[in-house]
Amino acid sequence: MESVISCSSSGPRRSTGSSSIGSTGRGSEPVDRETGADVARRRRPPVIVGAGLKMYLGHWETLDWLGEVARVAEGHPGLRRGSVELFVLPSFPTLVHAVRTLSRLGVGVGAQDLFWEDAGPYTGEVSGAELAELGCSFVEVGHLERRTYFGETDDTVSAKTAAAFRNRLTPIICVGESSPRAPDDAAEECVRQLDNAFRQSRRAGRLSSALVAYEPHWAIGAAAAADPGYIRTVCAALKSALQADEALRGSRVMYGGSAGPGLLTEISGAADGLFLGRASHDPVGLEAVLDEATALTTH
Repeated sequence: MESVISCSSSGPRRSTGSSSIGSTGRGSEPVDRETGADVARRRRPPVIVGAGLKMYLGHWETLDWLGEVARVAEGHPGLRRGSVELFVLPSFPTLVHAVRTLSRLGVGVGAQDLFWEDAGPYTGEVSGAELAELGCSFVEVGHLERRTYFGETDDTVSAKTAAAFRNRLTPIICVGESSPRAPDDAAEECVRQLDNAFRQSRRAGRLSSALVAYEPHWAIGAAAAADPGYIRTVCAALKSALQADEALRGSRVMYGGSAGPGLLTEISGAADGLFLGRASHDPVGLEAVLDEATALTTH
């Protein structure tokens, strides 16, 4: 957070030797003292909320949606205060509009994919270098659908993660187990995937902060999210793995997979935020999650 120093047009004002904090003297207004709870809230990391549109909305629908997100963001207390952060991942053709519409409001914009090279004869691909030029801050890698429909492997994810870091984009690395199992076993599998995602970047000495989206494959598109206790176990293991590497200690872990309103409260403290899919396609649902995140940071 930035520190603000109050200055007059003629330079910094010198102290007269007396403080106005808590003063009730004549000619001065009382100033509320900051409580321990206030300090704790100020130091608490912001809750992060992400919204991925996949390919559900058409071009004009997406532009309308971005306008609604801008309306929500402009007056939302959590976003204005910095206790909540929001990023969106719309379709490639709408990225320029998204950056122009949302960046001024502090909303991050990212892409749903990138290629592992920065330039070359790669028909139909989009590079991290171009995404950075557009003003993107994030890029998603490793989603189940990319693995299922396009044959992406751990090596692919590692190469794309390296491309993101190389172009100063924050990778949103998706990890998840294929089927329900003992929570400790799920955690082991997800940590393995995460370690593989960082392999090329670690070798190149380019590791930096990332976002990790824990999305159990069996919960994507399901009627309900995974059990809160299950989520807690896996997210705790992912956080521990990130903390073990000094270069990754600024990283955060989100939960995705049929996430929606109410889930943040149930897993409070386990994850640093939510990665939303369908629940964010209606701006009302997205606003409800932002409201919930704000409420959690004010208690």
